[in-house]
Amino acid sequence: MARLNVKPTRMELSKLKDRLAISTRGHKLLKDKQDELMRQFITLIRKNNTLRDEVEKELTEAMKAFVVAKSLTNEAFIEELFAVPGKSITLDIQEKNIMSVMVPEMNFTVDEDDKQSEMQYGLLNSNSELDDSIDRINVILPKLLKLSEIEKTCQLMADEIEKTRRRVNALEYLKIPQLKETIHYIQMKLEEDERASITRIMKVKDMGQ
Repeated sequence: MARLNVKPTRMELSKLKDRLAISTRGHKLLKDKQDELMRQFITLIRKNNTLRDEVEKELTEAMKAFVVAKSLTNEAFIEELFAVPGKSITLDIQEKNIMSVMVPEMNFTVDEDDKQSEMQYGLLNSNSELDDSIDRINVILPKLLKLSEIEKTCQLMADEIEKTRRRVNALEYLKIPQLKETIHYIQMKLEEDERASITRIMKVKDMGQ
């Protein structure tokens, strides 16, 4: 490990000791942050996997019902039915702080006063499979939004964990060892200079006797 290029003086020694104390304290704080981020990240990953499995299962069932409904219904009617949104939905995205990481918090509201809040189609064109698939998708929508929120949060936290890990490693394996080695070098150099100075003084005394 290459030591820092500084003059071996007591003033520099004092400065380096202060830097070492700050770096050591910063390393501990960053390590604690990294551990807490990892703990929350693992919790979110488990929650994400559970919700994803649930959403995929429900989507599969909804799509099965839709495929059956499509086979029993005029294709032009299906295209017309989904050409215009049946509901007016407002998405509100806020931010919340998790261990200094700003992550999204999503909420959506359905305009219940909207006259087109429900899909309108005639009974002749309808079938139970179509009704079932639409109902299933309506139930899944909030879960899909929550899933996207959790996955984005996981992504942001993973980025922060990686940044924190690099900073922890830089302090642990580079900066702190450099400071310690430089401090040791200056201490040895000062002790050597002190011994040389004492030796000179003793020689001067011997010469004076």
